[in-house]
Formats: sequence, structure tokens, C-alpha cells
Amino acid sequence: MSRPFRQVDVFTTTAYDGNPVAVVLDGLGLDDETLQRFARWTNLSETTFVLPPSDVAADYGVRIFTPTHELPFAAHPTLGTCHAWLETGGVPRTGGVIVQECAAGLIRI
Repeated sequence: MSRPFRQVDVFTTTAYDGNPVAVVLDGLGLDDETLQRFARWTNLSETTFVLPPSDVAADYGVRIFTPTHELPFAAHPTLGTCHAWLETGGVPRTGGVIVQECAAGLIRI
């Protein structure tokens, strides 16, 4: 799998001092087995996969995996994914708020 990804250090401005999350910036077309295998490979508490949203109110979609299973929502992966999305050119539909779609619903950031 050759996909762009970032490892984001959440809750800090100091490298290697926060809570890391791997963010795959293009998860489109990957099956569940591949998502889970990649999450095991990163060996981080969570790995996220950015996808196009299915809800028009969302800026992007995300799936969140631990090394063993998928989560409907988690705080630090949500923040880390948003950071990586913005850093790589993501632009929110509405100024001042980013809307992430995940299994738990629409999350306003």
C-alpha cells in the first residue's frame, strides 16, 4: 500500500512529547482488512484513514482503527486527523468550523 500518511503528535508543540496518531490521507478504495493491517503495522494506539464524506454537511470522512479493532470515535485521532487534513490543503466548507464525519456521526471541530 503506497498512500500518503503523516504521524501527528497531538496535544503538544514539542516533537515526541504528545499522543501520536498515524493519519492516512487517502483511504479511498482500501478494504477493512487492509485498514486493520495498516493500523497493526503502525503499532500506535490509533490510526485514521481520511475518506470523502457521505454527508454533504461534512468536510471529510474518517475511519479510526486501533491495532485490533475499529472505533466509532476517539478524541486525539479526531484532532490529529483534522490537523493533518488542514496541513495538506484541506479547506472547510464553513469558515471557523471543520466537520468530520465518523461512525459516531458528524463532529464539529
